[in-house]
Amino acid sequence: MAEEPREIWITGIGLASSLGDGVREHWEAMTDVEAGPALDIERFEPYPVHPLSDIDFSKQIPKKSDLRQMETWQRIGVYSAGLALEDAGIADDSSLLPRTHLIVAAGSGERDTAVDSQVLDALATRADTAVLAKEILPSALRPTLFLAQLSNLLAGNISIVHKVTASSRTFMGEEMAGISAVENAVRRVAAGQAEVVLVGGALNAEREDLLLGYELGCNLWAKGYRPVWQRLEAGGGFIPGSAGAFLVVEAREHAEARGAKPYAEVRGIASNRARRIRPGEIRDSIDALFAEVSKGLAAGPLAVLSGASGVSRPTSEELAFLDDLDTRHFAPAIRGYGSRFGHTVEAHFPLGVALAALALSEGEFFPPFSDIGDVESLFDAAGPLARVLVTSVGHWRGEGLAILEQVGGGRDAQ
Repeated sequence: MAEEPREIWITGIGLASSLGDGVREHWEAMTDVEAGPALDIERFEPYPVHPLSDIDFSKQIPKKSDLRQMETWQRIGVYSAGLALEDAGIADDSSLLPRTHLIVAAGSGERDTAVDSQVLDALATRADTAVLAKEILPSALRPTLFLAQLSNLLAGNISIVHKVTASSRTFMGEEMAGISAVENAVRRVAAGQAEVVLVGGALNAEREDLLLGYELGCNLWAKGYRPVWQRLEAGGGFIPGSAGAFLVVEAREHAEARGAKPYAEVRGIASNRARRIRPGEIRDSIDALFAEVSKGLAAGPLAVLSGASGVSRPTSEELAFLDDLDTRHFAPAIRGYGSRFGHTVEAHFPLGVALAALALSEGEFFPPFSDIGDVESLFDAAGPLARVLVTSVGHWRGEGLAILEQVGGGRDAQ
């Protein structure tokens, strides 16, 4: 007889963003109908960003020597990873930390824009790039700079600071990295290759080099703030947001044995990379993913946490898919969480899954993040929130979906 598939629980959440620090602050900010997004519209004008809230990193990274050698995005990631471990009851557990696996979605690190500017200024008067590099870089760059830029050092720093010492994997590739990281964690636990996994990503959006790179691809929103859906009528674009989002993904049996309480169960997860050559290919990809993750899912109200970026084509094709859920006998209540957090790229899918798990634990969905009747509507369902669809459609590549379900009335009822 075939074994029953393992239930995959989320037992810990670590969040740091423009809206606050930790699950309680995020829940309060997301359910406050009077609150709006936290924005910085002046520092990188004309490009708004959602800046990281005021966080004391030393609460999770106590050694000053560790803090000094990390770039900001690494601090955000290590901090939010520590929050997730603490929330799951794993932090400081010397018997469990060596058996906790680590999967990270990471970018390629931060440029030192001051040194870049120094080189470019010198090039204006001297055309010898090779000589300039030899003259400027040895004196301008600290010895650890190049090591600090490596993407897998986020995982390394998490291991060093929090003593998570089982296997470690790092995924790169913008939104697809975050999708793949969470999917890999869920599938490894489901297959019995791991009992507990710490997974997530981080982004420091407050960087001139990051903004330059995305604007060269014509991806940024450079007008007054609008929710993600309302940007489509004016050409589209995303507003970057600083955030760290980490999850503890755990087999039910393992969690129960140690007395851990679940936020939610991961019912299904899938990803794809449409070629995006012809119109409709993104929509087709999402349709196929939904067919996979929704097998056996009863019709009725469906809460949706959309990771739509606001970039025109992928957001338009995702919206067409969401609008069509009604014809499949689902009644979607859509929330574009990028309207509140900004687009957090590598961290975006882990962030969406974390928000879904938090809402399921509380038994209620978030209020609309944009004008009611635009795209988002009130969630109309009898009884507590029971399931959430999370989407992530990369601004350039990658599509991912996950469905989460409530476990036994929520975390507080366990």
